[in-house]
Amino acid sequence: MSSYSDRLTALREQLKRDRLDGFVVPLTDEHMSEYVGAYAQRLAWLTGFQGSAGTAVVLPAEAAMFTDGRYTLQVREQVDGGTWQFVEVPATSVADWLGGHAPQGGRIGYDPWLHTSEWVKAAEKALAAKGATLVAVDTNPVDAIWPDRPAPSDARLVVQPDSLAGKSSAEKRAEIADWLTEQKADAVVLSALDSIAWALNVRGADVERTPVALAYAIADADGTLDLFVAPEKMSDEVAAHLGNAVRIHDRTDFAPALSKYAGKRVAADPERAVAAIFDGLKAGGATVLALRDPVVLAKAIKNPAEAAGHRAASVRDGAALTRFLKWCEETFPNGTETELTAAAKLQELREATGLLKDLSFDTISATGPHGAIPHYRVTEESSLPIKPGELYLVDSGGQYADGTTDVTRVVPVGEPTAEMRDRFTRVLQGHIALATAVFPEGTNGGQLDSFARRPLWEAGLDFAHGTGHGVGSYLAVHEGPQRIAKPNYPGGGPAEPLRPGMIISNEPGYYKAGDYGIRIENLILVERRDVPGAEQPMMGFETLTYAPIERRLIEPALLSQAERAWLDAYHGRVLDVLGPQLNAEERTWLLAKCATIGG
Repeated sequence: MSSYSDRLTALREQLKRDRLDGFVVPLTDEHMSEYVGAYAQRLAWLTGFQGSAGTAVVLPAEAAMFTDGRYTLQVREQVDGGTWQFVEVPATSVADWLGGHAPQGGRIGYDPWLHTSEWVKAAEKALAAKGATLVAVDTNPVDAIWPDRPAPSDARLVVQPDSLAGKSSAEKRAEIADWLTEQKADAVVLSALDSIAWALNVRGADVERTPVALAYAIADADGTLDLFVAPEKMSDEVAAHLGNAVRIHDRTDFAPALSKYAGKRVAADPERAVAAIFDGLKAGGATVLALRDPVVLAKAIKNPAEAAGHRAASVRDGAALTRFLKWCEETFPNGTETELTAAAKLQELREATGLLKDLSFDTISATGPHGAIPHYRVTEESSLPIKPGELYLVDSGGQYADGTTDVTRVVPVGEPTAEMRDRFTRVLQGHIALATAVFPEGTNGGQLDSFARRPLWEAGLDFAHGTGHGVGSYLAVHEGPQRIAKPNYPGGGPAEPLRPGMIISNEPGYYKAGDYGIRIENLILVERRDVPGAEQPMMGFETLTYAPIERRLIEPALLSQAERAWLDAYHGRVLDVLGPQLNAEERTWLLAKCATIGG
């Protein structure tokens, strides 16, 4: 198993033993998580791909890697193109590809704990045209050949104080019970890890960068709840916090428990609950209601305590990032730093706050050509030296008990070219257009996405990722259901109206393959906006992130007076908010960075 080629060969041999003609390997876990624990990193182990979204399909004579536009460059850098075909979604779906490539009459395996029921239906339909069948496996064949597969984390649960959560767990369970009554349902399965963490006001350390615990929950209409979690993860403090209305079971008891709802109406989220959950409920005689997890929207709309916590975390995090940007400007011209050392320095500065729990994702520390890979992940093997003439892009964030941050800035090493300044300024114009948007109640992010793209479109340019994603409250850095993206952007689901209290990112970018990348990202909070004479409720955004935007990369002549006014006002707020957090030397540096923009 010393090479990825060996692993692919071993999987094919295992499939023969299992009487399968193919197998599908998604990048997720039993909870349909985006970021997964080490034990569930099957795709990375098999292929070498380090992105956060992708799927592999292995057939006897073919193997294909499916990724979206965010990973077009990254997948080719990390996965052997001589062994794997590269297929882009959504242009081609996994199901459609299987329909065209599976052997006639073949048996294609899948793990029902790693796919949704909708995916299963689509794959079955596509395979039927070839006389092939989709086969649910009891044991994942990748696990069977993975000799040193890590065990799931045994980290303990911890209590998230009500003062930071803004509501008690009992209040949240009561709201879930009210929802169940409205739906005429007896229970709802909560399988998304962040939904469980939010509903119970607990956090964990089972998934790197996301403070959640491996667990399942079933909430009943009487306000009680069954929590399925490994016994060693519990403590007396957590048990006391949860109280008698939360019944604790071993996590291994979850699948059998699904058979105990005969004659009951049980809700499960078709997007977040895997096929095995739907199958288990139906086999046990339950009537399954395919409804969105009721926690999803409640969690996305931050209450006043959560919003206040995020503001405090943003100030703390912004000061650390500002110190880092100063260090970059002073150190990079020496030619002594690499992508890895820079990422380590930024983490050191966040840790110096004394309140950092974890990073919110692996820092995207990318210089030169790596900056053109939107979700680049630096490793010992890939780390490049940071050299004069390049743009250094850093996308990073922290997990604090009071908030989750995510911010991107770009640092020029030496004198940027005219093209770099033009592209950066267009990205900035798009960022400002979204930050200043005023829109009627009921507007969704797809309707706002083009605000951020228009300055690039006018020059015949674009970027291949979404403009904004939701952010959790000391939870997942990528949180739904809201987003700002093109309507056909991968991720699926109906467009969600933006509501006051939602936190979302504002991150347009530009990427020149093989040369450099640009992205400017702040987090923004949806708020009500008083518009004189408005005939309907209106909304806008409060910018939550504070860090200087590099003036050396701005071409002032491209900016309108309104855009200059926004930039000057933003930098004025950065000075006001961060100034008290910095020492005299740091404040002097920041003062220069926040000077008003010239004409």
